[in-house]
Amino acid sequence: MDNLFLDRRGWLQQAGLGLGMLGFGSMLEAEAASDQRSGRLELPHHPPKAKHVIHIFFNGGLSQMDSFDPKPLLARYHGKTLPVRSPETENMTGGAFASPFKFKPHGESGIDVSDLFPHIGKVIDKMCVIRSMHTDSVTHTPSLMMMNSGTLTQTTPAMGSWITYGLGSENESLPGFVVLCPGGLPIAGPNNWRSAFLPSVYQGTLVDTDNTDVERLIADIRNRKIGTAQQRRQLDLLQQLNLQHRQRTGADDAMDARIESYELAYRMQTSASDAFDVGREPAYIRDAYGDSAQGRQLLIARRLVERGVRFVQCWHGKNQPWDNHSKLEKEHRFRANECDRGIGALIADLDQRGLLDETIVFFCGEFGRTPTAELSEQGTSLLGRDHNPYAFTCCVAGGGFRRGEVYGKSDPFGYQAIENRVHVHDLHATILHQMGIDHKRFTYRHAGRDFRLTDVDGHVVQGVLA
Repeated sequence: MDNLFLDRRGWLQQAGLGLGMLGFGSMLEAEAASDQRSGRLELPHHPPKAKHVIHIFFNGGLSQMDSFDPKPLLARYHGKTLPVRSPETENMTGGAFASPFKFKPHGESGIDVSDLFPHIGKVIDKMCVIRSMHTDSVTHTPSLMMMNSGTLTQTTPAMGSWITYGLGSENESLPGFVVLCPGGLPIAGPNNWRSAFLPSVYQGTLVDTDNTDVERLIADIRNRKIGTAQQRRQLDLLQQLNLQHRQRTGADDAMDARIESYELAYRMQTSASDAFDVGREPAYIRDAYGDSAQGRQLLIARRLVERGVRFVQCWHGKNQPWDNHSKLEKEHRFRANECDRGIGALIADLDQRGLLDETIVFFCGEFGRTPTAELSEQGTSLLGRDHNPYAFTCCVAGGGFRRGEVYGKSDPFGYQAIENRVHVHDLHATILHQMGIDHKRFTYRHAGRDFRLTDVDGHVVQGVLA
């Protein structure tokens, strides 16, 4: 019987249903989901305010004083030494660097937004702007790990993995955690959406949104050798073999789960094609988002949560596009032009469809930027800003967060958060809370200790909640 089991397993592995990476992300879903069905996690802990999360990542580090946290005092000191002690930064910086962008109040709330983001400005009344974020590292990779997984290391699961592990997905034919990134991988690559010690089914499924054709967008979504009818016959044969195996050896939950995973992968051929095909949207919707990689992936994000996907992460692009140590005016303008229209459309679209109340949308970088100009080796200004983990801004919409309000404050120059400070652990705790999860009780036993997304820190920030 052992040989039969091994032969069947090998046959299953080589059956060739041809769904590539996207299908592989679901291969153990039925098995891992059994814990959810059994109620072992006892989630949610309390009535949730939100069902889905869309994380828009300005990877590289958006400058807070050039976007959502104006610092007019910098103009007075432009090119001069600031009258405050500068915290430690990665590179050498010099005098104050006044923002090259204009700010003005938007909406009924009168929240100041720079001219980088006119479309976001139109929906700022639907957002809570947290100006007092801070984190623990001055370099990219640890800060990316902190924002994604709650530690400075690469050994713990991503927030999307935690949430889908705890709550599952509302769509049995799509992954619960989808990662969208155009053109390549960000710094640290798949470590940003890893499931670590959680079951591998909860790792994020990466889709390169630089492609416009669905057949190229999702590699191997179609089996080029056999059609769906023949695949259906394969699956029916698997079920017959499984039944015979059960009759001889008794129930085998692991094998049953793996066979069910093939059923899920079979269904995904249709579901994934539908979800990722923005061409099925009306022309006026596609126009609202814009015909760009950013616009397309944000529209895909809406289509995914609309179909029950739990967590969608939208990266701006490969490497660290917002890491503008030099020529900040040009580079930030270019990046903002790529995403501003799509983000504004996403917020308005979700709200119009009644989805914003149940979807948390938040965007920020892994840290902020310095109010001082970065210097070259010769000591001249590069007209850019260095990394700043001591203060940055995060904008949050939907999911029971306050609308049209500013929370917290950084100092008059934007160096450090000084009022109602919000650590990344606090942001994670608050998002989990809105999803119906008590971050202190939501743990996973591994290597002799109980791990959680917020490590041993974090508190729910009640001041940002409606």
